[in-house]
Amino acid sequence: MLFSSLVFLWLFLPVVLLVYQLLPGIRSKNALLLFASLFFYGWGEPKYILLMLVSITLNYLGGLCLGRFGAAPARKAALVCTVAANLGLLGYFKYYTFAANTLAALAGRQLLPVRDIALPLGISFYTFQAMSYVIDLYRGKTAVQKSWFRVALYVSFFPQLVAGPIVLYTQVENQLSCRSVSLTRFSYGVKRFLYGLGKKVILANGFAARADQVFALEPGLVSTPLAWLGTLYYTLQIYYDFSGYSDMAIGLGQMFGFDFPENFNYPYLSKTVSEFWRRWHMTLSGWFRDYLYIPLGGNRKGLARTLINLFLVFLATGLWHGANWQFVAWGVWYGVLLILERTVLKPLLPRLPAWLSRVYALFFILCGWVIFRAPGLRAGLLWLKAMLLPAAGFAAYPVTRYLDPRTLLLVAAGLALCGPVQALFPRFKAALYNKEVTGPLQTVTLLVIGFACTVLLVSGTYNPFIYFRF
Repeated sequence: MLFSSLVFLWLFLPVVLLVYQLLPGIRSKNALLLFASLFFYGWGEPKYILLMLVSITLNYLGGLCLGRFGAAPARKAALVCTVAANLGLLGYFKYYTFAANTLAALAGRQLLPVRDIALPLGISFYTFQAMSYVIDLYRGKTAVQKSWFRVALYVSFFPQLVAGPIVLYTQVENQLSCRSVSLTRFSYGVKRFLYGLGKKVILANGFAARADQVFALEPGLVSTPLAWLGTLYYTLQIYYDFSGYSDMAIGLGQMFGFDFPENFNYPYLSKTVSEFWRRWHMTLSGWFRDYLYIPLGGNRKGLARTLINLFLVFLATGLWHGANWQFVAWGVWYGVLLILERTVLKPLLPRLPAWLSRVYALFFILCGWVIFRAPGLRAGLLWLKAMLLPAAGFAAYPVTRYLDPRTLLLVAAGLALCGPVQALFPRFKAALYNKEVTGPLQTVTLLVIGFACTVLLVSGTYNPFIYFRF
């Protein structure tokens, strides 16, 4: 079930909100949210509810073992077994086919049996959340949660279940047992949700239709201007798609009394690639920093070890996004760029004018999105070739065929609202995130956004969602 679907907007969410307000205590409210979350997840893939329940129970029992064992070796053994089981489930469902195909290519014959394994919805997100609970418990950052139902609600809560933001247990531990929803808080949640819905339905869906048209072409038939245009479409699509979903998730959390962390901070304003990753999908970057980069040694063991750790983190980031060589290459791309920024480029980047720094960062970010989006690694490399080396392309595919007045208006709005307007007008930015006040003009704007989204969804507008497949 998509947040940007009519079933969710006009049936599921209103019913859950109404019943939630009528229920008397936190235990009954939690029971409702757990049932609603399982229903939400099962709407699209009911057969994988059992898998998620297994994951929840595994980490719940792992937490109980960590709480019961006093000796360090026993606690460490419990942690290792729990994390290994988590990674085993994730590895089987997400990476088995990739591993089997890779081994077959290397050996020249099939070593592992061929299996048709569908990727369970949101498995990467809820596995990482569940692991953060047991790891933080081992580190002494939280206490054992003895209620299976609260662990289950933490892992399965529908606003952030299938696409984040990745919420750590320590961030919502107290809210699972004690929270309230004021009119002001609820209003802010509605505001964030509607802004996110507008990002998704009005902007991202419009860019998605055009990006899919352009990227469906053979790279050898694409001219250099069209290659750049298709890349721009996808660059805007993935930002408004994912940041819109994060806004909706944060807004939904507020409606039910939960505070979720921010996931985006205008990443396309970054002056370096390193800064981009501090602004893009911040909860994933934070997870890898806290649970992989720092345990590997972080930057505490010299420059060479730091660079190796950075590379490993981004290799893991690429694999987290998808089980194929295309995403491995995408992770390697950023790993190499960050290594260069820590070494060769370190003395040069601070000397660049601000505008040139942003051009530098945006150029490599756009190239990265080509690797990420193209229908295969080879196609991505050919697409980059079309972008960087002048190509006339096929006469039947002129730029004007993929750039009409409506799309041009969307591009102008997308470019302006992905950071530049907020940077130039701080009061506008503050109004977007003001938790206390929503003025008359903003209220009218939100009503218009809600109406426009409804009209577009009723008319059957193209409505994909990128991060559901991760």
